[in-house]
Amino acid sequence: MPVRILISNDDGINSKGLHRLHEALSTLGEVFVVAPDRDQSAVSHSLSLYRPLRLDEVTDHVYTVDGTPTDCINLAINGILHDLKPDLVVSGINKGENLGDDITYSGTVSAAMEGTLLGVPSIAVSLAGKNDYNFEAACHYCVKISKYVLKNKLPKDTLLNINIPGISKSDIKGVMVTRQGKRLYEEPVVEKTDPRGRKYYWIGGDALGFIHIENSDIAAVNDGYVSVTPITLDLTDFGFMDELRKNLDGEKT
Repeated sequence: MPVRILISNDDGINSKGLHRLHEALSTLGEVFVVAPDRDQSAVSHSLSLYRPLRLDEVTDHVYTVDGTPTDCINLAINGILHDLKPDLVVSGINKGENLGDDITYSGTVSAAMEGTLLGVPSIAVSLAGKNDYNFEAACHYCVKISKYVLKNKLPKDTLLNINIPGISKSDIKGVMVTRQGKRLYEEPVVEKTDPRGRKYYWIGGDALGFIHIENSDIAAVNDGYVSVTPITLDLTDFGFMDELRKNLDGEKT
């Protein structure tokens, strides 16, 4: 049986990063694209439960959905490919990094989370920068890491969050396995006034920097390394459990 790869993103079906990813992964096997019909950045792990989803087939093996990245993966695995379960889910290539706290908002990472929840080895791939994205290095490392995952699989309930520096392939120092970092932001809410005198708001300030944490994803990308962070779906804080048990276990009132 040929290798079957499902790809999606949160930038939408027209994103250059998705098209370049499709081309690159086609060298590994049969690729299916199921992506949002428009930009769905920062929608996190949102799933559409209170309205129907519309699916359009753009061309052979390429579909758009009027929903979130999570909708796309769920509909693909449980619907379009219900009898053709993919061997790998790849989400990306996102235009802009998903580092540190970004993963809690990221539709790119959430698509990989949904694939993981549905029992398929999954990775999320993002390219650092804001303009003039060069996808050569991102495609190269995405294929390299996809080959590894296809051969070795991933632990249950674990996905990989991959971030590539926005520099040329020749300038990248290599791959570094990292932990999640911590960003610093400014002005998370910006207040403005429209021509009729009504206030409106933009959420999301620029990143000021990051807390220096040894071996973090942010530090690695800033230093010119491809960051590969294993993320588990189990969010339990095991280190805090004993303290909570001492104070809360057995309480009736």
